Amino acid sequence: MPSDRLNVLLVHCHDLGRYLGCYDVDVETPRIDELATQGALFENHYVTAPQCSPSRGSLATGRHPHGNGLMGLAHGNWELNDDERILPQYLAEAGYETHLFGLQHVTGNTDRLEYDHVHSEGNLYPGVSPEVHQANRARNVADVVSTFLEKRAFEAPFFASVGFFECHRVEEENGRFGFDSDFYEVDDPDEVRPLPYLPDRRGVRRDLAEMRGMVYAIDDAVGVILDALAEGGLEEGTLVVFTTEHGIAFPRAKGSPYDAGLEAALIVRWPGVADDGSRYDELLSNVDVLPTMLECIGLEVPDELHGRSFLPLLTGGGYDEREQVFAEMTWHDMYNPFRAIRTRRYKYVRSFWHLPKVYLTKDIFASEAGREVREADGVPPRPYEELYDLEECPREDDNVVYEPRYRDVRADLAERLKDWMEATDDPLLDGPVPPGDYEEIQSWPHESE
Repeated sequence: MPSDRLNVLLVHCHDLGRYLGCYDVDVETPRIDELATQGALFENHYVTAPQCSPSRGSLATGRHPHGNGLMGLAHGNWELNDDERILPQYLAEAGYETHLFGLQHVTGNTDRLEYDHVHSEGNLYPGVSPEVHQANRARNVADVVSTFLEKRAFEAPFFASVGFFECHRVEEENGRFGFDSDFYEVDDPDEVRPLPYLPDRRGVRRDLAEMRGMVYAIDDAVGVILDALAEGGLEEGTLVVFTTEHGIAFPRAKGSPYDAGLEAALIVRWPGVADDGSRYDELLSNVDVLPTMLECIGLEVPDELHGRSFLPLLTGGGYDEREQVFAEMTWHDMYNPFRAIRTRRYKYVRSFWHLPKVYLTKDIFASEAGREVREADGVPPRPYEELYDLEECPREDDNVVYEPRYRDVRADLAERLKDWMEATDDPLLDGPVPPGDYEEIQSWPHESE
């Protein structure tokens, strides 16, 4: 049961979604699959934003991006609110020794995170040196973490955040964004199962075949860390959480309000509590992870958090299942504000700016998959409202928002979404949200000056 001496190990990576064998994908991930059989796997875990920093900020704070201030990328001058408390701070106050390994993309100022020890660091954004990218590759991060565990270079209890660079696309010399096929193993594109929400074309398959090399690297790294825990006698006393921040870097996934963009893996292993390979299909949001961790180690969950602990789900303590999860985007590489609500059966999306139907982040736009989707689908205008019946159309390509038989569903979900925005003081209710560097731009000299 909850113990204030439980070590906490959080492993996270980029752009992975649920592209894992244990989530029924045709990719071999034996070590992560093994972790799932030794712990608990969550089949309906969704993130608050289909983009890196805002989603990671929610994981770190238990609050939605517009609540904690991180409404865009950390390298776009977006930061958490000054008074926002984050996971390492909570645990440090509880007597934990806190460690950062590898990548984080919550802030451009690592000091803001207040880790006791930063073993290797780097934010994934333009201008970061190749050396930093190299240090944050999974195999290198795992080596540092395993040495730390084997040498017991800590005073228990410890909290360790372990971040991998993979599966983020990288810019190549020809301007294309791929998956660094010179560094990773590449599968045969003809042997790759196509994605159900994208056309089955050669470029999409090739990108998938390349990405799988990064998936294998993540799996190997997780195995190295788990072996070090076991060999160091730390397995029984360590809560292990594996997750990622949003869907894979493909069209209609990363950067989109559809399930392929909002889905995320979540596996929890806690010997004696979550250790039998159970699979849960309850709706979860990644704002729920922090309060769950706090409750696991015996801490009170602050009232201001938007998430709630799912520990009772694991212990059989009378869990009150969520009726819905919420998601959002405000700024990425352009202004793209939407808010979304997802229930078990329906997805309702409200856009606040006129953009193409198929919005592509910069890295996806300049990829083979992005090129082929643009050629196949074009860029018809995106409606301001979208409603999908996920039972009848799981691919979310049949917008039924104006169909008479869904009139009541549309009204109900629109009202719920508005209530949530009001309850959480969403700035979109007051009009367009300026960019993160707005104050800096305003201070620039104007021509008239």
